[in-house]
Amino acid sequence: MQDDIEGVVLGHRDGHGFVIRDDGKSDIFLSPREMGCVLHKDRVKVRISHEGRKGRPEGQIIDIVERSQQSIIGVLLHENGVWIVRPQDKRYGQDVLISQSDVSQAAEGQVVNVELTDKPVLFGPPIGRIKEILGSMDDPGMEIEIAVRKYNVPYQFSDACIALAHTLPDKVTSPDKQQRIDLTDIPFVTIDGEDARDFDDAVYCEPTVSGTGQTTLNNWRLLVAIADVSHYVENGSAIDLDAYERATSVYFPRRVIPMLPETLSNSLCSLKPQVERLCMVCDMVISSEGVISAYQFYAAVIWSHARLTYTQVAAMLSNAPNAQGFTHPERQGDLIHLHRVYQALLKSRRQRGAIDLDTIETQIVCDANGHIEKIMPKTRNDAHKLIEEAMLAANVCSANFIAHHKYTALYRVHDEPTPEKVEILRNYLKSSGVSANICANPTPADFQVIANATENRPDAQQIHTMLLRTMQQAVYTPCNTGHFGLALEAYTHFTSPIRRYPDLLVHRVIKAILAKKKYHLPVLPTPGEAHARLFKRLQNNTAKSSQSTRKPSAEISAWQAAGLHCSTQERRADEASRDVDAWLKCKYIHGHLGEEFAGVVSTVTSFGLFVTLNDLYIEGLVHITELGGDYFQFDEMRLVLRGERTGISYAIGTQVVVQVSQVDIDSRRIDFRLMSKVTLNAQKSGWRARFKSVGLLTPSVESSTPAAGSDAQ
Repeated sequence: MQDDIEGVVLGHRDGHGFVIRDDGKSDIFLSPREMGCVLHKDRVKVRISHEGRKGRPEGQIIDIVERSQQSIIGVLLHENGVWIVRPQDKRYGQDVLISQSDVSQAAEGQVVNVELTDKPVLFGPPIGRIKEILGSMDDPGMEIEIAVRKYNVPYQFSDACIALAHTLPDKVTSPDKQQRIDLTDIPFVTIDGEDARDFDDAVYCEPTVSGTGQTTLNNWRLLVAIADVSHYVENGSAIDLDAYERATSVYFPRRVIPMLPETLSNSLCSLKPQVERLCMVCDMVISSEGVISAYQFYAAVIWSHARLTYTQVAAMLSNAPNAQGFTHPERQGDLIHLHRVYQALLKSRRQRGAIDLDTIETQIVCDANGHIEKIMPKTRNDAHKLIEEAMLAANVCSANFIAHHKYTALYRVHDEPTPEKVEILRNYLKSSGVSANICANPTPADFQVIANATENRPDAQQIHTMLLRTMQQAVYTPCNTGHFGLALEAYTHFTSPIRRYPDLLVHRVIKAILAKKKYHLPVLPTPGEAHARLFKRLQNNTAKSSQSTRKPSAEISAWQAAGLHCSTQERRADEASRDVDAWLKCKYIHGHLGEEFAGVVSTVTSFGLFVTLNDLYIEGLVHITELGGDYFQFDEMRLVLRGERTGISYAIGTQVVVQVSQVDIDSRRIDFRLMSKVTLNAQKSGWRARFKSVGLLTPSVESSTPAAGSDAQ
């Protein structure tokens, strides 16, 4: 007799679903009939009934272990004399019935938050009541209101947290400064984006002084001052428990859901200029080769001398014409020293083989009504990079400091790629004509060699994206197994305690080491639904680091739970942010139905091509039925769709022209119709003018080598 398997239901917008198994093995398919009595996120026991297509196990629900307590967000509709709420999240798959008495003050077409009173049965839909009216779908910011509830993001602080925050001072007091080093005479500066509101790091750099009193440019003293959140957020306090529940700030266009109350994040802990602030300082000596030869941590009081932006600093460092109006010329020498130490740290990064991929991140710019004005690529200039390297150096020192003193804390661990992902990458590189080979157990340097070798190819972005997809996701865990991407033996997050809970914990551990005391985690709430696969990975990390199958101690188990919680909340924040971005992009492209755009194939699947539009950075699906009358075979190893009759192939990097054919905003789905594929013969065809009209035939494209998957290859 087969064993029953327990897991969490993952619904699909097409009506079927999957059970994500607790044991981490392959997901079990649930037919639409099986999904009729369960909802997305329910915990169930299933039994494998048979093996479906492609060897995928299909299951039968034996028992519903636990119903999800997640409320459902949807639009209130009145159809055939019955009130229903149609969920925004299509993974729920079933409309919710609402009785006339429970409709309350809500009007048809409004977005509402529904609490289920009766769960679905095999031939009966779920029944619920409206507990919150969010407003009209067209209200500014409605997509964010939906996302925070859809992903269960805490957006209101507890009464106890708010009350405690109100008792905090509005400035640094004399008792606060006791037992701290006074660094108010050091000209620290903050360097952030133009729209930043919370400043949790400040920097200063100067050449070191030799024993004879001579200044030397062979070594620098780099000071990284980080807001001392732990001074105000006591272990286990109401503010601490709320911060732990959130674990991270969540960033949306035009709005932030902060981890800490604004009295802390935007005021008392924010390193604003011309005011005293409490900090933890990482004070480092760095050689011209980028080697950190010495460091120390201590509590201090600083006075930020200037609030600078990345744009200002980059212009000043490049001697750009717009730098003539640099508002803090007295800081120019310090910034030049900071730039030189950045170049040294960058040299060290390259020598150890750390990965630095050139991928495009985008930024959505909205108007006052929350509608997209434009989508811009985020550009990383030298100012961004020097701050990143300074923060990375401080994080490395904090990991080394904790490991040296044999204390327990949360490391930022990034595992090496799985053999399966490496094999997919190897086949992709081969099909793309990339000569560099990749071994079964690649090093970070191997990835960087490929990135450097392909950086001038037209399909460089696609290759670098594939390199990124091959790697694992980083997690928080007390079991240090190193950071693959950064090529480091130990790494922590120390530099952002205003917006990340693991950083706050690292600060507390460092303080405990300095005080020669043992740090104890507060009694933290039990995490909610956790991702079973991630938990299994953390367990594997424990076994890998200890080389033992012994059960971890109660202390390690508590830290593991904290790491798992912070990792899952980080994923939740990312998903919520991506959901809002997808909604805004759907809303934006909906206004361009029927229009044609140039794009590039970003993903190839058995059911079609995902195409990312040039300049707009919006992705949509060209279904396989839109590729013409040919029968297309999917080459899973090479990630290529190839026509049996015509031999036409589509691979990642193939350039195409598509038409926006359909947009489903609720499902966050964009469908394209393929109009043409760019080939080397495009210049000789009647398509040339058309390609130019949609921005495809640029001089660089016309004169460069063909993209991966083009007819020439």
